[in-house]
Amino acid sequence: MSEFVITVNSTVDLPKEWLEERQVPVIALKYTIDGETYEDMNGLSSKEFFQKLRDGKMATTSQINPEQAKEALEPFLKEGKDVLHLAFSSGLSGTCNSMMMAAEELKEEYPDRKVIVIDTLCACLGEALLLYYALKRKSEGMSIEEVAKWVEENKLHICHDVTVDDLNHLHRGGRISKATAVVGTMVKIKPIIYMDNEGKLQVIGKERGRKKSLNKIVDMAVEQAKNWKENDIVMITHGDCVEDAEYVAGLVREKMGIDNILINNIGTVIGSHTGPGVVAVFCMGDHR
Repeated sequence: MSEFVITVNSTVDLPKEWLEERQVPVIALKYTIDGETYEDMNGLSSKEFFQKLRDGKMATTSQINPEQAKEALEPFLKEGKDVLHLAFSSGLSGTCNSMMMAAEELKEEYPDRKVIVIDTLCACLGEALLLYYALKRKSEGMSIEEVAKWVEENKLHICHDVTVDDLNHLHRGGRISKATAVVGTMVKIKPIIYMDNEGKLQVIGKERGRKKSLNKIVDMAVEQAKNWKENDIVMITHGDCVEDAEYVAGLVREKMGIDNILINNIGTVIGSHTGPGVVAVFCMGDHR
């Protein structure tokens, strides 16, 4: 059985140390803010980045192109390794398509090697959760085809439950109207968002007040996961609001009975679209 690596995009939003420890190569997207362009995970710190957003600076992001994707994947094939790439949701970026185009080219150039790209239909720590379970199966001795099959069969069981603090970032991203953003901000409305089966973010509800919105996303996760046996970890991301993330973690321990919780800042690319104050819970469940 050939040796293989599992690669991801930087939108996986895991700590760099976590990825390095498990030897997971990361293919980074880029963002531009205040006239400067940075690589996701290697640019501004979360504190610096979100402070710029709070100061009114706008951030824009750019997807990976096929040439960059090919350049990132080819070295592993040259080493005689196969590649399984877990790509950022096609519902949110053209990066997945670029990765697939690169894979097709590389398969022609390296006919003895396998290059599998999976559209995870996940984002942020949803991608991370899928990676966590894929690595677990790889360590159990599954082949690249077996791991890829498991990922394809289970990716829509990765649940993303999200709330944001500032509606204006969603408006800029075309998720809600300007009127909704203005009125919602005035009356402290906090939207409840989930990732649908097409890998797109959908606003599905609203709560009045921050605490209620944080409670709601945990209640959603509890409902989704109640019949799922394998939830041995829950992941929580936040946009420079660690106290809110810790509050959510406490609810997860209390309501889901899970102590293995990973908390990390949302990355700069995804954070460009959510703004500061986002909090999200990621778990496995029967349905999204």
